[in-house]
Amino acid sequence: MSEAGGGRGCGSPVPQRAPWSLVAATAALCLVSATSVWTAGAAPMSREEKQKLGNQVLEMFDHAYGNYMEHAYPADELMPLTCRGRVRGQEPSRGDVDDALGKFSLTLIDSLDTLVVLNKTKEFEDAVRKVLRDVNLDNDVVVSVFETNIRVLGGLLGGHSLAIMLKEKGEYMQWYNDELLQMAKQLGYKLLPAFNTTSGLPYPRINLKFGIRKPEARTGTETDTCTACAGTLILEFAALSRFTGATIFEEYARKALDFLWEKRQRSSNLVGVTINIHTGDWVRKDSGVGAGIDSYYEYLLKAYVLLGDDSFLERFNTHYDAIMRYISQPPLLLDVHIHKPMLNARTWMDALLAFFPGLQVLKGDIRPAIETHEMLYQVIKKHNFLPEAFTTDFRVHWAQHPLRPEFAESTYFLYKATGDPYYLEVGKTLIENLNKYARVPCGFAAMKDVRTGSHEDRMDSFFLAEMFKYLYLLFADKEDIIFDIEDYIFTTEAHLLPLWLSTTNQSISKKNITSEYTELDDSNFDWTCPNTQILFPNDPLYAQSIREPLKNVVDKSCPRGIIRVEESFRSGAKPPLRARDFMATNPEHLEILKKMGAASSIDAEDGLRFMQEMIELSSQQQKEQQLPPRAVQIVSHPFFGRVVLTAGPAQFGLDLSKHKETRGFVASSKPYNGCSELTNPEAVMGKIALIQRGQCMFAEKARNIQNAGAIGGIVIDDNEGSSSDTAPLFQMAGDGKDTDDIKIPMLFLFSKEGSIILDAIREYEEVEVLLSDKAKDRDPEMENEEQPSENDSQNQSAEQMTSISQEVDLVDQESPEESSLNSHPESLSPADTDNAASVSPSEQNSNPTENHETTSLDGECTDLDNQLQEQSETEEDSNPNVSWGEKVQPIDSILADWNEDIEAFEMMEKDEL
Repeated sequence: MSEAGGGRGCGSPVPQRAPWSLVAATAALCLVSATSVWTAGAAPMSREEKQKLGNQVLEMFDHAYGNYMEHAYPADELMPLTCRGRVRGQEPSRGDVDDALGKFSLTLIDSLDTLVVLNKTKEFEDAVRKVLRDVNLDNDVVVSVFETNIRVLGGLLGGHSLAIMLKEKGEYMQWYNDELLQMAKQLGYKLLPAFNTTSGLPYPRINLKFGIRKPEARTGTETDTCTACAGTLILEFAALSRFTGATIFEEYARKALDFLWEKRQRSSNLVGVTINIHTGDWVRKDSGVGAGIDSYYEYLLKAYVLLGDDSFLERFNTHYDAIMRYISQPPLLLDVHIHKPMLNARTWMDALLAFFPGLQVLKGDIRPAIETHEMLYQVIKKHNFLPEAFTTDFRVHWAQHPLRPEFAESTYFLYKATGDPYYLEVGKTLIENLNKYARVPCGFAAMKDVRTGSHEDRMDSFFLAEMFKYLYLLFADKEDIIFDIEDYIFTTEAHLLPLWLSTTNQSISKKNITSEYTELDDSNFDWTCPNTQILFPNDPLYAQSIREPLKNVVDKSCPRGIIRVEESFRSGAKPPLRARDFMATNPEHLEILKKMGAASSIDAEDGLRFMQEMIELSSQQQKEQQLPPRAVQIVSHPFFGRVVLTAGPAQFGLDLSKHKETRGFVASSKPYNGCSELTNPEAVMGKIALIQRGQCMFAEKARNIQNAGAIGGIVIDDNEGSSSDTAPLFQMAGDGKDTDDIKIPMLFLFSKEGSIILDAIREYEEVEVLLSDKAKDRDPEMENEEQPSENDSQNQSAEQMTSISQEVDLVDQESPEESSLNSHPESLSPADTDNAASVSPSEQNSNPTENHETTSLDGECTDLDNQLQEQSETEEDSNPNVSWGEKVQPIDSILADWNEDIEAFEMMEKDEL
């Protein structure tokens, strides 16, 4: 595509008011010329190997798409573990995640243009016919305006764009008469009532049938929306206007973007995460490039590329300057406060920022793109996938991974811009990890926990819309694609819109309000496509030299803390006091605390940072008492280790993190509750016993099956319909007595996960599982029994999984507001009762990105801060005159002393607004 250039010419400026057809042509040339340059850091990949990997991507797509069509269609998404469709209202609510589902065959629409990119034109024609025949856009369901726009409206427009292209070629789609465009127009009008606000910012949700505010709509009372939600409309809405001639869509999207620009924080030129749609007040005042803001920046730059409106580029460049000034701390991208941009708002990063290196390629800023991408790749190499969030010292902050495509997107764009074969090897790693760890008989399953390798019963539509598209294009040569990809621009959902729209139906007034609110620095605006000689200045090892210092950033070093401290000492200033280093008995520390908030603005910022760290430290210390989740991996036919279930640990028995995993066949105990001496000891002897929860203590169950000769135990929840998808994990407590006599491992499964094992027993009788702290690589011998490329074997596994899934009948017993994204363990009381596992609504509905379990990516990384802490502890321990009570002051007591200061800081923040 024509995005990698990031400007208007190749090395020489194009006149600022040049016809956009010329701009589009020169932009396409820029990308082609960029691919001629590659670094010598990696050996070039042969044409044969690239073709082999491309074919592997095609097979993977067939596996995912085929299983969706066979087992889920016309449902919105496939549930790959239970091999059935996810239908809104028929499964336990997952909270906001379900707002993408509108009973409009989401995955099929999201996959339309992917079929054409992958040269599956016959399948595309069949899919379009199915959409026109089966999809209903008039359902009584509340959906996300943002998700419906990027996935459904974008999918319809992308499908229409390629349908008319194929029709012009004369072989396929000869019957097509803009039917997808008419559906897109119908959907566009259904979304317009969301914009009925004084600000022009849309409501975050709308009822497809009843719109906004009507009693039957069940929506319209919201006051807040995210910046990305309101700022990621212009490409789809403008394309709809340009295709149809109905200008109202582009006008509404422009008005929303104009309002966000006006409300940016003027001194920092940053925007917050969430905004009040009625007043324009920022609700969340932190700013970054990840979740909540990401595609707002993306659409400013891409709107310039697609529409040729200079004001979009000027706004993007103004924001980009602020991002690089405050948020970018290479290789990291850290959120800051919009009016205190020198103060970090949090100490972790989310996975959605992985798109940003690709956007920097479009901008033409290659060096930081290479740095951030390499840092992310090192995290992936450690955990196979990018966790949803991780800290600045590379600890897992939030362990889920829903098969997000953003990293693959940036990998593709970096390869297109550099031609460096290193990025082909990165793509190869992504393919291998997907097949090895996410592939299941009925598709690809999201990772519930990257640390254990356990799966989640979801395969989001964006996986087919984006992941396979970027991976295929990464390995494809120009002749492998049946149309010129350079004539199109990718939306944030990777849907394709033609660049010729820039000269079609241009009836929108292009009043430039940008300069009314900021003094523009022309030197900040690059009107030319970056020249490859500038990107790689006469040095074939340029990109490698940027990556090399980051090779061990995760495994062996924690450079940020070390660099900061060393720089501070070199400058003669002492580093700021960190919460982890604080000692209540240290007079110097107490003196520093007194200065915070009183001496200067710098001291005030140090104080606010210290308080934030202290709160996080307190939360982390509480969670350190909890055990991480475990994994139950089904290794027998037809699963072959591909299905990994999230399991809760026990506070007694064999610790799987310290001992070798336990492998064996499973058998149900009699009595099933395991609360008395087993009557079938011969059945569980040497096997892993299955027990139902309830009627006695966990430890008592463990002793009974151990006495019967079991080598391990799995307790299955008796609450029908419970699932790790919608409930926080918990750990099994002992019985208040000495449990050292229990030597076998014990794990807990919710009802849904337990049913997968029980149904497998009914179907196959012999089921073997692996109990471990983390899913293990599959047995090579088993892999040979079922080759992924053998369609017959896949179909057989799919049919077997279908027969299992038909017997699984989940009952929706969850509160509609419960979120599946809450994944921290909940410790149980000694008694194994229903009340023992109860979780308060506030705990279940808490923000998953703020209630987390922080786990080190590895045990080797010890930064200077930790070394100083250890030194301080050693000095304290050597002092016999200091009692334990004098050495440690309770965290709650420290925080209580700061309450008034926290309120003062909050008041100061309001005053600045």
